[in-house]
Amino acid sequence: MANPQASPILHHPQNHLSLFHFRTTTSPRSFSSLHFRKPLLFLPSSSSSLFSSSFSSRLQQSEQQCDNHQVRHVSTVPVEYSTPTPPESDDFLSEIDRLNSLRAKLDVSKDLRRKDAVIDADSRVRRFFSENRGGLSQVLGSLGLNSKEMFLVKCVIAAGQEHALCMNFEEAFEQEAEEYTVRSSVKNALYALVEMIERFDVNSSGYKGRREIGTVLDAEEITHFRKFLTFLEEVEQFYDCIGGIIGYQIMVLELLHQSSKRRNTNRSHLVEESLGCQYLEMHTPSVLDLTQKADYASQAAIWGIEGLPDLGEIYPLGGAADRLGLVDSETGECLPAAMLAHCGRTLLEGLIRDLQAREFLYFKLYGKQCVTPVAIMTSAAKNNHEHVSSLCERLKWFGRGQSNFRLFEQPLVPAVSAEDGQWIVSKPFVPVSKPGGHGVIWKLAYDKGVFNWFYDHGRKGATVRQVSNVVAATDVTLLALAGIGLRYNKKLGFASCKRNAGATEGINVLMEKKNFDGKWEYGISCIEYTEFDKFGISNRSPSSNGLQADFPANTNILYVDLHSAELIGSSSNAKNLPNMVLNTKKRIEYIDQYGDYHSVMGGRLECTMQNIADNFFNKFPSRCQGSLEDKLDTYIVYNERRRVTSSAKKKKPHASAALHQTPDGALLDILRNAYDLLTECDIKLPMIETNDKYVDSPPPYLILLHPALGPLWEVSRQKFKGGSISSCSELQLEIAEFSWNNVQIDGSLIITAENAMGSTTPNDNGEPILQYGLRCGKCKLHNVKVVNRGIDWNSKSNVYWRNDVNRLETCKIILHGNAEFEASNVTIEGNHVFEVPDGHKLKITPGNAGLSINLEALKEEVKETGSWYWNYQLNGSHIHLQQVEVSQN
Repeated sequence: MANPQASPILHHPQNHLSLFHFRTTTSPRSFSSLHFRKPLLFLPSSSSSLFSSSFSSRLQQSEQQCDNHQVRHVSTVPVEYSTPTPPESDDFLSEIDRLNSLRAKLDVSKDLRRKDAVIDADSRVRRFFSENRGGLSQVLGSLGLNSKEMFLVKCVIAAGQEHALCMNFEEAFEQEAEEYTVRSSVKNALYALVEMIERFDVNSSGYKGRREIGTVLDAEEITHFRKFLTFLEEVEQFYDCIGGIIGYQIMVLELLHQSSKRRNTNRSHLVEESLGCQYLEMHTPSVLDLTQKADYASQAAIWGIEGLPDLGEIYPLGGAADRLGLVDSETGECLPAAMLAHCGRTLLEGLIRDLQAREFLYFKLYGKQCVTPVAIMTSAAKNNHEHVSSLCERLKWFGRGQSNFRLFEQPLVPAVSAEDGQWIVSKPFVPVSKPGGHGVIWKLAYDKGVFNWFYDHGRKGATVRQVSNVVAATDVTLLALAGIGLRYNKKLGFASCKRNAGATEGINVLMEKKNFDGKWEYGISCIEYTEFDKFGISNRSPSSNGLQADFPANTNILYVDLHSAELIGSSSNAKNLPNMVLNTKKRIEYIDQYGDYHSVMGGRLECTMQNIADNFFNKFPSRCQGSLEDKLDTYIVYNERRRVTSSAKKKKPHASAALHQTPDGALLDILRNAYDLLTECDIKLPMIETNDKYVDSPPPYLILLHPALGPLWEVSRQKFKGGSISSCSELQLEIAEFSWNNVQIDGSLIITAENAMGSTTPNDNGEPILQYGLRCGKCKLHNVKVVNRGIDWNSKSNVYWRNDVNRLETCKIILHGNAEFEASNVTIEGNHVFEVPDGHKLKITPGNAGLSINLEALKEEVKETGSWYWNYQLNGSHIHLQQVEVSQN
């Protein structure tokens, strides 16, 4: 532990100054040979007698069956085997050394012809084609591969992944085995035998051995092989900055080697060596605490609103979201996280709705239309790209026009075994593949022209938000983050909060480094939870380890300066793939070609988008003294956790009390935010208790408010005043132009405005474009009491987080077009649906026999603006609202 006096940097006042202190020296590495497995269908002739005699007898039986034209399948039930011993550290180093040498030669080769000569000279490639001459060469030749495609195949072989080819079954018994490692000889033997039996020519007498060119691969295999080539080309092209396929495998092996070294070597040496510095210290960072500086938070949010025309929006949606376990109830198809229906709409719709609420606020303040360009990174995982594209098209691009969206697809990458870094293959030419992490977004955005697209829209910065976080746009958080970044020309900003111990989330830290040139670097960075062990950080509860509890949580809510990000994304080295990691602590599940289920420890090469911050450190000639926050290009805004992050990223386990990061837990945080907002408006309602109270019980009420009622709570508070919401009640408001004064709800009230923020008009391409403030639906409630039986809280089919509930009674108000509804001094009791047609106002007042209901047409002169509206005015750093009645002649 470093002496606090040695590094007098001011940080978060109640936290420790310094938490880690590393020094380093260098040490030589040694290399030795390493032999990886041959293709899965290769069987050595000198294999164990355990199965050699069995093979002979089974082969004779198979030949006899073929003579009788009766082919039977051999059982492919997996055979148990002992866990192989991982390769020695020196073996990894030897293979890394060989591949590094090959990469260096390929890097200096200027064209494909020279690269092909280099790859042909590789010892593994030479051996492979020498031992498989004839069969493999003829197969590849029969497919008509061009030079580039052959080069990709050779790269796979050179990288030690020839088992992904799974060809040459005819020569299975002719291979020498002394220098190869086989995962399970018995299992592979049986599988190879199945392949041979299935490929017999049943129209002739017995096993034919070699077959004619063009019949070695069937049509399905050829299709798989062509897709495999496309997959390889994408990996080779995208990872060109680290050496393509060869570089990908080098990085996998290096990370596996580092992981094994951490178990046996001084951790500080490894960390500093990997970061290229002679001294490293991590501090608890200073933060701009929005909870403690209300006036500053308001001012920063105003900067964010003012700067909206300079901002873009970026959504990394390419993740596989395996933990969510989302499945289409009708088709059984696995779905990406963006398609999760939460609170009545998909998560992607929720992101766009939050964005439109900020644009609506901009319109109300400045009277101008502002449509933010949105870039969405998708992937092929779970048909992510197709689902997102189809959703956007089905919803007519959310009334924003297709030209304001840019979808770009991230490549999938090979999943590898935690044991030895070998690619996991489910069937011939079909490696198990996953998205390569959201950190690929910067390079991919550059490669796909996304930065230039933003510039064409006049944008300077962008906010970045993940789809599973449903509360990121609450109150001032997102606007203040962007406002500070724009105002002070920062390169990168984090929205942060208190970290939940044990959560699968990283931490934000202030890095202090001394480089080998004697200069010092400082900057805000992120340590992912998968890297805690690398840095010696425990993920236990604060009571057992107070270190990680002092750091704020990384939430992956970012502000980024586009030009700065583009400089990193366009770099020709590994900088554009920040913080490459290999998390092998999860299981990779797949079904092989024989229908067998497999679950193995593994991972894939990933990088993290937030660690682009590591490229934005500020350099100083000497060690800094005092506060640094004004001198850095990176910064953190801090808020209450439930106003920053609450994610629906994993399915609630059965019989589990853990609601954190589940759709159920995210709904509870939405309700807590509603409680905080409405109680500030003098509305009485029950408090939401801790999550464990609702594991087997419904929430105390259901309150869902349209974000355009604010989105700043300072705005929302002026639209609500007084009243109460009873336990087991429901309030849903899909409306922006709304006034609540002393309203009491004991049951269910649902108000839906068709034109919540405005109406659409066609653009030059015939697309409907939302015009903010035009012909909005409006509602006023003054001294109103709503009483009905509401939601059937005893119904077993209710899914509250999905907003899928059964109701006994409700009061529902539906406003079509620019319709208006007003109720004053009345009690609305029982089940009611008030549906108001476009161009009309429905007024409810006390009558002689209950309610007096009056429907009247709006005057022509007020149809565009309505009979009243909220006028928004800036007063310093605050927004004041005034209700304006429009005179009607």
